[in-house]
Amino acid sequence: MLAIALVDRIGSGLWASVSVLYFTYVSGLTLAEVGTLVAVAGALGIAGAPLGGRLADRLPLTRILAALQLVRAVASFTLLTTDNYALLLAISAVGALGDRAANVLTKLYATRIAGPDRVRYQAFNRTVANAGWALGGLAAAAALALDTTTAYHWLLAGDALSFVAAALLTLRCGEPPSPSRVVAGSKAEPRTAKPANPWRDRAYLAYVATDTVLFLDDAVFKVGLPLWIAHSDRVPHGLAPLLMVLNNVMVVALQVPLARFGTTSEAARRLLVPLSAAFALGGITMALSATGGTLTAILLLTAAAAAFTVAEMLHATISWELSVALAPDTAQGAYLGVHGLAQSAQRSIGPLAVTTAIATGPFGWTAFGTAIALTCAVQHRLVRDRLPRTALSVVPVTVSEH
Repeated sequence: MLAIALVDRIGSGLWASVSVLYFTYVSGLTLAEVGTLVAVAGALGIAGAPLGGRLADRLPLTRILAALQLVRAVASFTLLTTDNYALLLAISAVGALGDRAANVLTKLYATRIAGPDRVRYQAFNRTVANAGWALGGLAAAAALALDTTTAYHWLLAGDALSFVAAALLTLRCGEPPSPSRVVAGSKAEPRTAKPANPWRDRAYLAYVATDTVLFLDDAVFKVGLPLWIAHSDRVPHGLAPLLMVLNNVMVVALQVPLARFGTTSEAARRLLVPLSAAFALGGITMALSATGGTLTAILLLTAAAAAFTVAEMLHATISWELSVALAPDTAQGAYLGVHGLAQSAQRSIGPLAVTTAIATGPFGWTAFGTAIALTCAVQHRLVRDRLPRTALSVVPVTVSEH
């Protein structure tokens, strides 16, 4: 599965960095059309997370995951065949649906197969994925130097082929045990009780709502920092991609070491305290970057990027552990599918949140970081009574691990 993550992310790196350019220069869409296409496709793709999770509680996970990879491949290949706006929108929506569902199922596979080591696995998975993104992005940058339509076509085709390769590799993976399917197929106990329904679990839904806010670090790097730098007359615009490189390097170097502090459910909950500090520091340093000269602004923006990257890594560990620990074994797929809505919804509200912070000025960034820090405190209190007494990520006899 780590190999699959690498192949998948290399392909995604090829396409994600040039998709807007492809729709603009190859498909001939206007700026408004591109924005609408991305927004609508992303909104429709939100349904993929709960749909994928629900299917995984009923059908073999590897078969569903392989099928979703093929759906993504077909969607990417089909984009090459048309410039019709309605078709491009529909195809992009199908691809987004498959992408969100595949992300949830990959997490569910790791939860079932890695067992007590799921947090450690998640750290390695993020490290590999970020390396894949970087490799794909570098290849895309090299291809764009050719400045031809053919280069764009080959990048999109490379993305599609990565999904085909991922599907073939997935079919070679063993099917992990599924508590929900074992219970459903058991002859020893009558099927009198219905599986838990995450949509009726108010506490879990409240947790998902708070986690949506904590995923806003993603919007900071994709929208916030680039726009803040672009609208500054004291900071060179070339700083934006360098801060993205800093983000990738830090994740590759530090995600695994940091994961050792969140290997139990209670330890993950305790990490919400330093996470709140990281978000607050990121907001404050972003606000301070509006003062002083060029060198001061560069140093403060670098510090802000580092703070938000630490927040990203801490939250990845916390979210992975708590989303599983709070879900009943017999409905893990359904619950993780609902949790997948947090990241999907953030893609819609995140750009709005960071652009509001930019429009408000330094105070906006301070309020942005403070609001997320307070959300960490809310989540810390919210999950306290729901966590299992025996940590799920550590075997009872283990004293210290990961």
